[in-house]
Amino acid sequence: MDERISLLLSILDEAYEKQAWHGPNLRGSLRGVTAREAAWRPERGRHNIWELTVHAAYWKYAVRRRLLGEKRGSFPLSGSNWFELPGTTDDEAAWKAHLALLKSVHAGLREAVAGFDANLLEARTPGSKITNIRTIYGIAAHDLYHAGQIQFLKRLQAARG
Repeated sequence: MDERISLLLSILDEAYEKQAWHGPNLRGSLRGVTAREAAWRPERGRHNIWELTVHAAYWKYAVRRRLLGEKRGSFPLSGSNWFELPGTTDDEAAWKAHLALLKSVHAGLREAVAGFDANLLEARTPGSKITNIRTIYGIAAHDLYHAGQIQFLKRLQAARG
């Protein structure tokens, strides 16, 4: 396997689920969060953990789709980017389903990167102004950005009781 592909896989793994030096990754930040906690909103008009989770899943799907040159429309939820979530805040089954969705789309993204032609890493990603390699490490950075937001929301929620 090309060394750059191996490095990209390592970056994706650390940002999502493997132990990293920087602290919690995306999956780690979600560990133990209940549906009620995921649906908590610091104030009206602000995103909650649940929305951040589905948003992260969508962008993993979008990056995979772009890398593989697939058409839009196969994401399991209607819409894009930010999604309207269940009206109830204690629907554990719906929350677990969205966590499973995140895990599944991550696995699909990882598979796409593992099989990606290393000769195309410097080519522009279809539908984007940046290269494939930047798109791939960018989605890892996206995971970490939202992991930090989730950690902050958990602490804010605990402080507000």
